[in-house]
Amino acid sequence: MTQSCDLAIRMQRAAFNRALADMDLSAIGPLLSSGAILVTGSDSGVITGRRAQMMAWKREFASPGRIVYVRMPTSITVSPVEPIAMEQGEWKGVAADTQEPAASGIYSAKWRKLRGEWLIQAEIFVTLA
Repeated sequence: MTQSCDLAIRMQRAAFNRALADMDLSAIGPLLSSGAILVTGSDSGVITGRRAQMMAWKREFASPGRIVYVRMPTSITVSPVEPIAMEQGEWKGVAADTQEPAASGIYSAKWRKLRGEWLIQAEIFVTLA
């Protein structure tokens, strides 16, 4: 079961990365729990709730200097006692127009299985470059 959960989370992460690259807000929403929390990498800004995150992504997508972010999981640990998991990995952001690196670092994401789907509950990012 752990292996199938790992694969399901990796597929959800790939869908999230595609949605960011494609600027597809309608694909991002279903991947976030209603109370999802995001802590940004540089200033530790906190964005709480699916609605607030959708508004933040909408602003990011409209920005002329838009950055495309990709999360690359290096490990996923599934809890044997609760329907939760921790994803850890590296992230990078590249300028949408030039593909030049803009920032990168590490992250952790907590997932919860709700109604048969793995959803992001929390993400925390650290900027290293």
